[in-house]
Amino acid sequence: MSPQAREALQPNATPPEQIRNFCIIAHIDHGKSTLADRMLQITGVVEARAMRAQYLDRMDIERERGITIKSQAVRIPWEQDGQTYCLNMIDTPGHVDFTYEVSRSLAACEGAVLLVDAAQGIEAQTLANLYLAMENNLTIIPVLNKIDLPAAQPEKYAEEIAGLIGCEPEDVLRVSGKTGDGVEELIDEIVAKLPPPVGDPDAPARAMIFDSVYDNYRGVVTYVRVVDGDLNPREKIVMMSTRATHELLEIGVSSPEMHASKGLGVGEVGYLITGVKDVRQSKVGDTVTNAGKPAESAIGGYKDPKPMVFSGLYPLDGSDYPTLRDALDKLKLNDAALVYEPETSVALGFGFRCGFLGLLHLEIVRERLEREFNLDLISTQPNVVYEVTMDDGSEIIVTNPSEFPYGKVSEVREPVVKATILAPSEFIGAIMELCQSKRGQLGGMDYLSEDRVELRYTLPLAEIVFGFFDQLKSKTRGYASLDYQESGDQVADLVKVDILLQGEAVDAFSAVVHKDRAYAYGNMMAGKLKELIPRQQFEVPIQAAIGARIIARETIRAIRKDVLAKCYGGDISRKRKLLEKQKEGKKRMKNIGTVEVPQEAFIAALSADDDAVDKAKK
Repeated sequence: MSPQAREALQPNATPPEQIRNFCIIAHIDHGKSTLADRMLQITGVVEARAMRAQYLDRMDIERERGITIKSQAVRIPWEQDGQTYCLNMIDTPGHVDFTYEVSRSLAACEGAVLLVDAAQGIEAQTLANLYLAMENNLTIIPVLNKIDLPAAQPEKYAEEIAGLIGCEPEDVLRVSGKTGDGVEELIDEIVAKLPPPVGDPDAPARAMIFDSVYDNYRGVVTYVRVVDGDLNPREKIVMMSTRATHELLEIGVSSPEMHASKGLGVGEVGYLITGVKDVRQSKVGDTVTNAGKPAESAIGGYKDPKPMVFSGLYPLDGSDYPTLRDALDKLKLNDAALVYEPETSVALGFGFRCGFLGLLHLEIVRERLEREFNLDLISTQPNVVYEVTMDDGSEIIVTNPSEFPYGKVSEVREPVVKATILAPSEFIGAIMELCQSKRGQLGGMDYLSEDRVELRYTLPLAEIVFGFFDQLKSKTRGYASLDYQESGDQVADLVKVDILLQGEAVDAFSAVVHKDRAYAYGNMMAGKLKELIPRQQFEVPIQAAIGARIIARETIRAIRKDVLAKCYGGDISRKRKLLEKQKEGKKRMKNIGTVEVPQEAFIAALSADDDAVDKAKK
């Protein structure tokens, strides 16, 4: 890195006019992280020998799956016309489950690079992220990536983007994150087009927290965007929502590794370290100000994310419960969209009821807890929140099937979402068939081009959180893309299906399903458990019930000892006597016996993974 560039990375050395804050937004797998890699290389922030693919993706899960889960902010220098500029770039996730990360990144920027794959064109999440950026009044730079691919059609998709944003097709930049073509021109365009940050350098300091992480050695590391005034090391700061006061031990910037500096000024993005270990004292969306000269009003925070899917997380070993609680506290700091509260289950013991933004979010959180905190967890079947109104007018919020009330229910309301599906027009029939089978209602249909269509459906959330995306991909050979957002609730004919073992309900297997699907669910669970639960000394009935009505049944046959093995010939009455004695013993055992359900059976029955079922059978 040149001395001028290194000087530019020092905060307070750059006036706001020379700062540009932007983020990269796109659909999943359109090349955001690859483009960020090229920018880091071209600007010289990362040396060639230290470079690796997906440089900003720090987690093993991100690198293994090839997706971005956490937004990453990095400061890069750029010289243009003899002037050195400071660019604060944020690489964002592309999956619909991590939209909250994108919304927080957009609030810290003045502009956004809208990236579209030149071989695939605009997809559902591209539109969703574009509308988010427009709501934040950001300057948008449209870019076509992957122009080096043989299947790329830049002219066709440039027209599509131009029609969407309202620019000319020739204004859409063409780059290749892989080869580096057009990346320098893109950086020049960012400097020329994006407005510099606006703020009052003489006003009391105000900085917005847009992210934070927990470091085992240094405590909470808080990432901020300074709006007014400046922050300096060794001064006292106040968190405006909690009124907690701390001393700033270190302040600096990420470029992309942490570099301590002499302070942060207007429009700059950096990190603060106060040495605090209590993770609840650093809330994402809070405003940081100076304790000696505090600001009067806080910066508007973000909307709190609303969990879409709920699932219980329980440690396999009950003694790991305190560890799970601490792990969730630390993960909440790193993932502001995670919501949780303690709960108990008769079958699974102590655990937490967690709220997630979608199934991928659930999967990632569970995997991070298991890897980063060395825990073994069971997650219960995902479900959504229902509102139940009883005949007497009382209302009950149900986040867990075990909370579903017995008695006279007047109506049940379930959450619905507005889904946007983009796909080639040849798959319209297959998509409509799938959505109708999931109780969907068509809201409208538009052709974006001759062969690409946008379908808008209203669907029950419970129908799409489990397996819908996989079915959509398989019916459209992987070409369809899906985005959804909540859209209120609707009255539905829903019932609670209980699974009974030996006449006792097992709360972990209960589910709230549509009346038309109740029989299929009961049959499926009874059949699955019959294969998974080992045979006992007595006969075990597995029943599915709606209230007092049994809708499905399977029976696990008893293990039977051969009591006649010692009888060689002889009178039949002797044999009959032994068999009658055994029969009486089985009857008595059945009255006092409890069914042993192994842990593997719980895991397999609650997962949709066939491998888990096969493993439990063995």
